[in-house]
Amino acid sequence: MVMATTTSTAAHTSLVSVTLEVADPEAARRFYSAFGVDAYIRLRASEAQSTGFRGFTLALTVSGPATVDGFVGAAVEAGATVLKPAARSLWGYGGVVRAPDGTIWKIATSAKKDTGPATGEIDEVVLLIGVEDVKATRQFYVGRGLSVAKSFGGKYAEFAPGRAGEVKLALYKRRALAKDLGVPAEGTGSHRIVLGGTADAFTDADGFAWEAAASPAATPS
Repeated sequence: MVMATTTSTAAHTSLVSVTLEVADPEAARRFYSAFGVDAYIRLRASEAQSTGFRGFTLALTVSGPATVDGFVGAAVEAGATVLKPAARSLWGYGGVVRAPDGTIWKIATSAKKDTGPATGEIDEVVLLIGVEDVKATRQFYVGRGLSVAKSFGGKYAEFAPGRAGEVKLALYKRRALAKDLGVPAEGTGSHRIVLGGTADAFTDADGFAWEAAASPAATPS
């Protein structure tokens, strides 16, 4: 396990970019453009090896079931694999897909019925990282200067975004996250994701790496 790095002073930081490490950036760029989420991520060429669950998902919150279906359909048409077909549940309506590069995306809404046609709009994007100890990792990130927006004991924690429209960061138990996504929790190697923050580079206890990134994730590189 990669041990968390610490510093004596906690400079304020926030998540301003999410970079996916992919084998073929051009193919990934075409997919994410067709999927409609390219404004929220950056891409970087990498041959880093990984097997199984990479320990995270990117979750889209949208307005209604028709919009969920629209994003799932666009992803599948562009080459994604369905891990969980879009369906109604106790909490709303949603589905899970795996992009050709291996990144898992969850698309969901709290609405169970449509009040209008699909909008194609994203209300919120959350990067959910699976960790072994939510409380300890939450405290580690608070020590790095992130502000907690929501917290449910040792099960879930969400941090306030740096700016409106940016990807939110949230913590979830790794096994619970894998179960929610419909995949085995086991996985080895690189997470193949890099978080860009407004402070110095560091790595948390679960191996998620941050790098200094002053500009927001409005435009993927």
